[in-house]
Amino acid sequence: MAKEYKLTTFALKDLEQELQYLKTTREKEVAEQIKEARSFGDLSENSEYDEAKNEQAKLYGRIAEIENILSHAVIIDETEDAAGKVSLGCTVKVRDLEFDEIGIYAIVGSQEADPANFRISDDSPFGRAMSGKTVGDIVEVDAPVGLLRFEILSVEK
Repeated sequence: MAKEYKLTTFALKDLEQELQYLKTTREKEVAEQIKEARSFGDLSENSEYDEAKNEQAKLYGRIAEIENILSHAVIIDETEDAAGKVSLGCTVKVRDLEFDEIGIYAIVGSQEADPANFRISDDSPFGRAMSGKTVGDIVEVDAPVGLLRFEILSVEK
């Protein structure tokens, strides 16, 4: 069974736009690089040609990756009311009980995860621990740095 990729409608549109760009504009640019590099002569010692072919391989790899994601995408219904429970597409406000710090995190699918911008994957230890919890719950997260404890302050869709 193929892996399912959980995406918001926003992420789906972004991937579709990226795919369109790669298949049109970027593919033509890379083809032009290859054509230009061929004009330099002997291909056996032509580093420009090798670089252009490598770029083409990366391009086709990314196109295949996006097509795979799109063909196995499961769209998250962000309007669905989860009755105050943490689920995919939610924004969770938590208090770190050790440091008494407040944090706000968006729970997203693995393709949209960006921890530096507080977009946490539902497959991460934090995302799995938060899933299904409600306001007021104390959640323990078994993280690589040890056991972390959070209190859920609010859950919003």
